[in-house]
Amino acid sequence: MKFKFIDLFAGLGGFHLAMESLGGECVFASELKEDLRRLYTMNYPGARIEGDITKIDPQSIPDHDVLCAGFPCQPFSVAGKRQGFNDIKGRGNLFDYICGIVEAKRPRFIMLENVAHLKGHDNGNTWLVIKGKLEALNYCVQDEIFSPHQFGIPQHRKRIYIVCEDLDRGHLEHFHFPTPSKDVPCSINSIIDWDAKNVTKIPPERRRLINTWDEFIMHFINRGLPVPRNIWAHEFGATYDLDPAPQFQTLEQLQGKRGAFGQPVTGSTKEECLACLPKYAREYAGKNIAGLHREYIEASRKTYAENKEWLDAWKPKLYEFQYSRQKFEWRCSGGNVKSPEELIVQIRQSGVRYKMPNYSVALTLNISQTPIFPWVPLPKDELEPGEPDKGRYMTLLEAQRIQGMQSLNLAPLTPATRRWEALGNAVNVDVVRNIAQSLVKPLMD
Repeated sequence: MKFKFIDLFAGLGGFHLAMESLGGECVFASELKEDLRRLYTMNYPGARIEGDITKIDPQSIPDHDVLCAGFPCQPFSVAGKRQGFNDIKGRGNLFDYICGIVEAKRPRFIMLENVAHLKGHDNGNTWLVIKGKLEALNYCVQDEIFSPHQFGIPQHRKRIYIVCEDLDRGHLEHFHFPTPSKDVPCSINSIIDWDAKNVTKIPPERRRLINTWDEFIMHFINRGLPVPRNIWAHEFGATYDLDPAPQFQTLEQLQGKRGAFGQPVTGSTKEECLACLPKYAREYAGKNIAGLHREYIEASRKTYAENKEWLDAWKPKLYEFQYSRQKFEWRCSGGNVKSPEELIVQIRQSGVRYKMPNYSVALTLNISQTPIFPWVPLPKDELEPGEPDKGRYMTLLEAQRIQGMQSLNLAPLTPATRRWEALGNAVNVDVVRNIAQSLVKPLMD
């Protein structure tokens, strides 16, 4: 006999896929966005799915054994405004609707997912409220933070998982969170579709950018030197003072120094002089430049001083690129890197990031930050004359594989950015399954 579950804030149905694979039957789902509801109906034929959870009568929901919910994370996310239960759009208070359904239907188990930062939000007070509300409903509560890469799934994406059991039926004495190995092997190659067609190639401008930073990397590799971890190339040749921060300096303090890329700081007004400095320096709000800003500035100046002879000839190659692409992030320390071609590249707002090909960073809602695989061959029949034969972006299918959703048809979601957005918001099927198989075991005995 199948156990019954409901899927709240359903999205692409990550909970649905995981619970169904364990023998569960979805008896109800809710999702606010209309296009996702249509997609849910198409991918899970016969599933009952409704819209706005705030307009659903809890008593109208069928009885169920497990309540699943990846409730909205934006109010608690590091990437969001962290408003929590004070979120003006009301998303923070949507947790109360989950509690209303729990109170009305009394499922034996609850399984929730949210951003890892949830426990630290508002100095831990948000978590105390959430846990307190669940315990007040007479549920035993346990939680743990996991990332897919801990299970050999090539994605780094920390999330908190919360499991509960009705105290009238148990105390989670049968349940244990999985214990992933710290040394579990992980490779991005495990999800790559080597036969993919109609792939997104690296545009010429970005290929020039990558080639430019590749040259920077190879200078260190060829000499057996460690590649610098964080570089702000605007500091190559800069001598402006950091104490106090430039906006607090006088015209006389600024004049005669060197600013972005070592260009002279000139001008008859303070504003004209500040315009010669890197953006982050002239807009720094503190009295003195400190923290990571100072660390990156000083590290970049040190790298320049030690490599001035060749960097003076190399740095002009960066001038054609926009501000954020003149920054560099090396996330391969300790790795035996022979060539940057074997590394994952990501063009981020914080800089051009290189990382080992073990796992992808978390899928982002920003499609421009989709990971690049420089070593992957391009389809021969899609090559233009003289075009490089390697290097492309991660495909949608590969992103689905990372989330355990390769069986879904996402084509009806348009534009393409919506597919990536939905995947970025989805719960990871494989992680949920790893946790849930212990939780629902009493329902399968």
